[in-house]
Amino acid sequence: MSTVLYPLRRHGARALFGLTRLSSGVAADATGLVAGLVILAYLVVAVFAPLIAPQNPAATDLGMRLAPPSAAHWFGTDALGRDALSRTIYGARVSILVGVLTVGIATTVGTGLGMLGAYFRGGIDAISARLIELLQAFPYLIFAIGMMAFLGPGFWNLIWALALKGWIEFYRLARGETLSQSTKEYVEAARAVGYPHSWILLSEILPNILNTVAVLATLRVGYFMVLEASLSFLGVGIPPSIPTWGSMINDGRNILFVAWWVSTIPGLALLVLVVAINLLGERMRQVLDPHAKSTG
Repeated sequence: MSTVLYPLRRHGARALFGLTRLSSGVAADATGLVAGLVILAYLVVAVFAPLIAPQNPAATDLGMRLAPPSAAHWFGTDALGRDALSRTIYGARVSILVGVLTVGIATTVGTGLGMLGAYFRGGIDAISARLIELLQAFPYLIFAIGMMAFLGPGFWNLIWALALKGWIEFYRLARGETLSQSTKEYVEAARAVGYPHSWILLSEILPNILNTVAVLATLRVGYFMVLEASLSFLGVGIPPSIPTWGSMINDGRNILFVAWWVSTIPGLALLVLVVAINLLGERMRQVLDPHAKSTG
């Protein structure tokens, strides 16, 4: 039996190495390489913000209100005289953390429930389906605004408000992939040998759906960053005392023709990062999906 199972087990084990192909596959593509370098640069800026930012992002200087970009303030200043470059650098921290943490929670919850629902069916699948129907009755932004009104402004409140609906896509993806994998020979062989369900889910099925989940997770990071900026723009996201790109865009919307840099610079920072993340996610999909690679 072990000799029969070996090629089947090897098929499942090979999926564990799918993500290791990303570095070489992405690096071989100019677009993927540039996108990865841009994201890396943003990460470095966010991590080392206290060392890179030239000034305290909260320090005000009313004598320098709405100063245009200059040698003293490369990105100019806002209506309170705060350095826009420093605030943009610190804003990267918030956007990246919100995107990564929200995706982490949504991926874990959605993938776990999707795998359990598809594998065991029954109550877990039925309850999850009804909950998804309820959540989908509300547009995402409206739902997030309502949750923030209920929870109140705050960093973790924003993450939970976004993750409460963000897991749906991961649930559907994991459920569909698990349904497909559950009928494969290597899963049937593992059941015949008597392996526990938890072992089959974690050691056989999960490695074979992990590539697809990773691609979706990468693409959703940018989406959640835009949602965070939208909520901060509306004043229901991160508290105003914390610099965020969304609140900075909102600060300059009424003076766009007088001080274009207040809104434009953080808006461009958000745009470049989200585009880079989406390009990297698309390249990941091409590398990890042979059919997409051959047809795209």
